[in-house]
Amino acid sequence: MTVEAYLDHLIERYPVLEGQKDHVRGMYEILRDSYRNGGKLLIGGNGGSASDAEHITGELMKGFVKKRPVPEALRKSLCEISPEIGEKLADRIQMGLPTIALDGHPALTTAFLNDVDGSLGFAQQVCGYGKAGDVFLGISTSGNSGNVISAAVMAKAMGMKVIGLLGRDGGKMLPLCDEAVVVPEQETYKIQELHLPVYHAVCLMLEEEFFEA
Repeated sequence: MTVEAYLDHLIERYPVLEGQKDHVRGMYEILRDSYRNGGKLLIGGNGGSASDAEHITGELMKGFVKKRPVPEALRKSLCEISPEIGEKLADRIQMGLPTIALDGHPALTTAFLNDVDGSLGFAQQVCGYGKAGDVFLGISTSGNSGNVISAAVMAKAMGMKVIGLLGRDGGKMLPLCDEAVVVPEQETYKIQELHLPVYHAVCLMLEEEFFEA
């Protein structure tokens, strides 16, 4: 399927997202441009949205529906360095798009919580990992998650793009976003149920853009 076909297929299966089609495309385009220029994606969310952050990381950092074999030049280098291990790596490793879910790293996050301010844990990681040209994706069903908003402010100050995956009216997060998908639901679980097909579509679009097989 083409990039645009994946987007059309999303709307066919979830007509309620028709009003967000251009925003889903915009989310994809920001990520595409960042990855083209050597950027990375940092993702922050709480609870079920933390699970979504991990889910997105899993789809982007390895093959989703494609195998993403290593390029021939990398295969050659691997085999030159170690014929035995290199061949195994070349045959089994799948190419990824650099993505970090910020909900992990318990030693860092608990140390910062204990020593400084746990509500700024995502912002601290954005400061450490991020650089101009990277992207921060904040996932919040209400749009009002304080730690996600703080991370978005840090990201913008560092020259990063900010994307929101939100619900309800977008909350306080919305004005900070360069692009936002605000799914048309009010209840948390219904918002989460629409977030998943949105980010699946975007991950498929990115995979189609960057990997031939």
